[in-house]
Amino acid sequence: MTEAPGTQHWYDAPEPRAALTAIQFLTRLPVQGGATRDLSAFSKDIDRGLKYFPLVGACVGVLSATVLIALSAVLPFSVAIIAALAFEALITGALHEDGVADFCDAFGAERDRADTLRILKDSRIGSYGVLGLGFMVALRAAALLSLATPVLAGTILVLSGAVGRLVALAVMASVKPVATQDGLAKTVSNSASWTAFWMGAALVAPILVYGVILDASSAGITVVSLIVFVLWFRSFLVRRIGGVTGDCLGFAAYAGFLLTAVAFAKTV
Repeated sequence: MTEAPGTQHWYDAPEPRAALTAIQFLTRLPVQGGATRDLSAFSKDIDRGLKYFPLVGACVGVLSATVLIALSAVLPFSVAIIAALAFEALITGALHEDGVADFCDAFGAERDRADTLRILKDSRIGSYGVLGLGFMVALRAAALLSLATPVLAGTILVLSGAVGRLVALAVMASVKPVATQDGLAKTVSNSASWTAFWMGAALVAPILVYGVILDASSAGITVVSLIVFVLWFRSFLVRRIGGVTGDCLGFAAYAGFLLTAVAFAKTV
């Protein structure tokens, strides 16, 4: 049955559009109405959708944790962890991993601002990118492997998924996008604010509280380490390139994943 022109669906309302836009931006998961979405309203949709980033990250963590727990029943724990991280990269389109690689390539050696920005825009990956991404993924996998059970490791995947996107929001709110850079990431960064950060934190508050209940000392270490990281990262970006780019945000999110996993690595 053909729909009448101008028919409105539930997913055309402002808040559903915002949430679905956040899912589309952060993942490859299909969403209702995604194929026919009016991209002319993207800036407004993403402005409302930023607060959903941590919740989307937590949902990605739930899916990855499900893969981890299911596979650990038939495979060694270490193999299940690697498979879960690979699955996470698959459903996110390796969005944050790509940011890590490009960031490490651009900042791996002491270069001037123009060269750094040029390398950030280059899609090719060099030795710094390969090593940086490899070390960060390996450290994250090792931290998850140090946890006592697959369920606990899965819990940290969910927690770190939310925390990593909160870190990205904090960096977006703290650092303006590089003035000479254009693209989707600049549009997203221009929409960021501390209001979006705190609203995002409120949406995943039960997950954050559970992290404190799980291990208060690890949660405290996570908070302190992330505050230090965001303050350092802001200073570093302003000094080196005068702002933030999409790859820098991807690196910030993955740093959030990693620091959370490492902080909870001692939890047994």
